[in-house]
Amino acid sequence: MNYLAHLYLAEPDDAVLLGSLMGDFVKGPLDGRHGAAITHGIALHRKIDSFTDSHPVVLASKARVSPERRRYAGIMVDMFYDHFLARYWTEFSDEPLAAFTRRVYAILARHEDILPERLRLMAPHMRQTDWLGSYAQVGSIHAALDRMGQRLRRENLLLGSAGELERDYAGFERDFRLFFPDVIRFARTYRPSVVA
Repeated sequence: MNYLAHLYLAEPDDAVLLGSLMGDFVKGPLDGRHGAAITHGIALHRKIDSFTDSHPVVLASKARVSPERRRYAGIMVDMFYDHFLARYWTEFSDEPLAAFTRRVYAILARHEDILPERLRLMAPHMRQTDWLGSYAQVGSIHAALDRMGQRLRRENLLLGSAGELERDYAGFERDFRLFFPDVIRFARTYRPSVVA
């Protein structure tokens, strides 16, 4: 799952939502230094990633990616699923996507002082160009994957990789619709017994 899905799947509590976004930026064991609610959000993020990575529908989506890009299939499928979530947002939430993204950007701005450095540097760009809301457009998925690809040191196969979404749009959409109800159920029932 990418940023939008993790945020959607987090509890409505601001701190848990913040933790769900910080999950990609906080590594190693969780020692409680972020407080209980943020730590819960980070732990939830990690559990959702584990659930997603082993789900048969997600594995089928990754298999749709061409062999030469298969190494990056996880990144690509996460972005493709965020596209479908943004595109069909009204099916999953009563809160308009624009209101949700404004709320997320405001939470990031209010808590700027505790954000991991990379997220703190990224947050203003997210807000200025509305990364989360823009995922509804395939062109924004192209831009996001190309932006990620520019950070790679080896041969860059993420550049142009959103073409894979366009090549099998119906297949990826079908996979998303099969998978997303499962991950919603998982996230709604997850309660950390041990913070990991």
